Amino acid sequence: QLTGRWYSIGLASNSNWFKEKRHLMKMCTTIISTTADGNLEVTSTYPKGDQCVTRNSLYTKMEQPGRFSYTSPRWGSKHDIRVVETNYEEYALVATQISKSTGPSTMVLLYSRTKELSPERLERFTQFSREQGLTDDEILILPQTGEAGGTGR
Repeated sequence: QLTGRWYSIGLASNSNWFKEKRHLMKMCTTIISTTADGNLEVTSTYPKGDQCVTRNSLYTKMEQPGRFSYTSPRWGSKHDIRVVETNYEEYALVATQISKSTGPSTMVLLYSRTKELSPERLERFTQFSREQGLTDDEILILPQTGEAGGTGR
């Protein structure tokens, strides 16, 4: 029941691209739909400089409920995706283990149905990210964007 529109409110990662780009990052929307066989189609829109970029990914469901896998055609990286907790109506906390040739990394995403989320949820995201071994400078609450196309500067 993760289908529909989500906003990415929090992002934590220990990958190099995150360190380089974190000051540019803003809140984005993600649309999730399910395929007939129970996989997830994920359409993410994210800011890249002053334009919006859309990426489509297919998350393949695993035996275990709430777990999915994804392989990036572009980078060849393997993603082990785990829905940590969600109440479907308000928020979802998702952890991803990424393995690629340059080494493994961890990413935690906090999704929200609205652009605002309670401090308790934000705190839970921060706490969980720390439990995954991420440091405070690798944990980011994303600033809200204006509408797509607005510079927001």
